[in-house]
Amino acid sequence: MAVKQQLHNSLVYFLAFSSGFSIMGIELLGGRILAPYFGSSVHIWGSIITVFMLSLSLGYLFGGKLSTLNPSLKRYGLIFILSGITVLPIALWAPNIMESIFIRIEDTRYGSLLASMALFFIPTVILGMISPYSIRLLVEDREKSGQVAGRLYFVSTIGSALGTIMTSFYFVLWFEVNDIIFAYCTVLIALGLIALAFHHKEPSRHE
Repeated sequence: MAVKQQLHNSLVYFLAFSSGFSIMGIELLGGRILAPYFGSSVHIWGSIITVFMLSLSLGYLFGGKLSTLNPSLKRYGLIFILSGITVLPIALWAPNIMESIFIRIEDTRYGSLLASMALFFIPTVILGMISPYSIRLLVEDREKSGQVAGRLYFVSTIGSALGTIMTSFYFVLWFEVNDIIFAYCTVLIALGLIALAFHHKEPSRHE
């Protein structure tokens, strides 16, 4: 049981790290995606950051609620798979969405805000669900819940920092933006499938 628990916890930490990496990578790409239509001034980044912060806050709320309903690696994996699927339209339909908004809204402040909502709101809400769900999967003793949450957010934030560096320093120089988005989609779905593959090894307390 101890080995299974250790494997379970290591997997959750790895997936939380990867989600942090992905969130920041996608957020940074948002500036490159919106720039051809709305520019790259400070209010464009204000729109992107606002949408991501709002979406993550809702994701934390929903993820915390979902984690009280018989939490398992199976459901955890499905969150990753769903997030990967909802990221995909960013690569497929971003130009059409932005062009439609650009034509109808002259003020780039509100145009960029609406475009950010259309492109990033849903996937970021789902990605935000991962952190609170991760904590629920890791907590064995309520007295240590604060310690577990601190460790989880440490790991996730390290992932976010690396996602920021890798995306901004390297990925955008090596690959096209859509290729990076497709890669994030693939990684998120693959991580979800890994969680599904391991769900039968969960300790009985989560069944």
